[in-house]
Amino acid sequence: MTLRIDRRSFLLTGSFGLGAFAVPGFAQSNTVASARGFTHSVASGEPAGDSMLLWTRYVPATGDTAEVRVELSETPDFAHVVAGGSQITGVWRDFTAKITVDGLAPGRVYHYRFIAPDGSFSPVGTTKTLPVGPVDRFRVATFSCSNMPYGYFNAYAHAAARNDLDLTIHLGDYFYEYRTGDYPALKDQVAGRVPQPATELLHLADYRIRYASYRSDPDLMALHAKLPMIVQWDDHESSNDSWEGGAENHQPDEGDWNARRAAAIQAYREWMPVSDEPWKAYEIGTLATLFRTETRLLARTKQPDVAALFKAADPIAALKTFRDGAWMDPAVTMMGSQQESWLNHALAQSVRQGQRWQVVGFGTIMGATVMPQDALSWVAPDAPARAKNYILAGVAAAKLGLPFNYDNWGGYPAARARFLKGAQAQGANLIVLSGDSHNAWAYDLAQDGKPAGVEFAGHSVTSPGYEAATKTDPKLIAATLVRANSELKWCDTSRRGYMAMTLTPSSASNDWIMVDTIKTHTPAASIGHTATIQRGRNTMA
Repeated sequence: MTLRIDRRSFLLTGSFGLGAFAVPGFAQSNTVASARGFTHSVASGEPAGDSMLLWTRYVPATGDTAEVRVELSETPDFAHVVAGGSQITGVWRDFTAKITVDGLAPGRVYHYRFIAPDGSFSPVGTTKTLPVGPVDRFRVATFSCSNMPYGYFNAYAHAAARNDLDLTIHLGDYFYEYRTGDYPALKDQVAGRVPQPATELLHLADYRIRYASYRSDPDLMALHAKLPMIVQWDDHESSNDSWEGGAENHQPDEGDWNARRAAAIQAYREWMPVSDEPWKAYEIGTLATLFRTETRLLARTKQPDVAALFKAADPIAALKTFRDGAWMDPAVTMMGSQQESWLNHALAQSVRQGQRWQVVGFGTIMGATVMPQDALSWVAPDAPARAKNYILAGVAAAKLGLPFNYDNWGGYPAARARFLKGAQAQGANLIVLSGDSHNAWAYDLAQDGKPAGVEFAGHSVTSPGYEAATKTDPKLIAATLVRANSELKWCDTSRRGYMAMTLTPSSASNDWIMVDTIKTHTPAASIGHTATIQRGRNTMA
């Protein structure tokens, strides 16, 4: 069903949590608070050659616990049920259910549906197990940065309408934690696209409500019901620029960070078709190993703060000291030593097994990127001083070989070097997939002057890119960025959409799909750019 969301219902849940939605008489209107039955369709994830995790949410009329069953069939009429499972759900997990079903055949499309205690059925979804053995071709769609108030999820709609995809990936910023009017500002919101709650997300009930709101979007529901999705969080599933011990958007008067982080993680694991494993490897036959990583909440070191350096008596000297010292500190980490060790060993195992490709998903960009010297000309004369100062700071840093973004791998050079050196030592055919920046990028990653792999960095589903703060022709901006950065081979800083990567034993290609618009509801889109890599080269053709 499609839910209507009203303000009063969400305000009432502030003290009760979403579990109160199931209390009889809590709300009488057809809102999230009064929704019963299968409230948010179905989803699948954690694919393997013989198993799949299946997700739904079921709220019984009594508000009590409920045992839901799932069944799978190779035909849409469910004439022959081939596998299934069951789970008891209730208020403690916000009435969500995640059931992993074994005994499936590899590379097979299955229809699945959930059955409630009263005999009612959920919507029917389709999913596809991973292949086993030789694979001639495998296609993956990759998404990130979906900010509902900025517009329609046309990227999801376009992908859901395709019949040539085997898998989807979401690299984070599945939603945004801000209160209404912060990001975007009220003037930039698209009518009818404002999620609840209206407040910033701080508590478990807040995060649950935001998921309920986003997961009511018909295009997102359609995509989840069409294909399995491998998901990992980035920062906005908790708070902007989050790290192990805090976040840029978490203030002292907003309570304990650890409590907020725990709430964000719990709601994520309830509402998303993902296991509780923090990182994981997936085998795509003998073609590739895909790695899901965690680079935000469990072990990430706080991002370097260079703003104070520009207030020093000698900013250039301060920047040089930072560049030659703290910036290169080997203790500064994205993943932590445990995950670094796991990933290095897993890459080696993938290569030893003969997998043709090693594909690693990260939340943020790895490619080295500095601010071009003439970037200030991009900014409109009437732009806020903050925007101009940001550009000026980036230009000054670039002269010293420093990046302008320290929340991505640019702030963690020693950790980046360890990862890339490991990939080189293992002989990996490395493809990095990343999101976060809202813009589209293609990088040849290098370490110690030698090729290490390629990076396909995805643009956003709706969140704005450079075009929101610049008045210069986007083609000129892109050309200037490419000239200023040796690893960067192509970029687009003005359009929204998703990526579609095709793997074969000998090559990998990536399409950046650009939707026509996000301001109206239409799935129209086209390929904006394609990049290709031949196996064994670790650079783009």
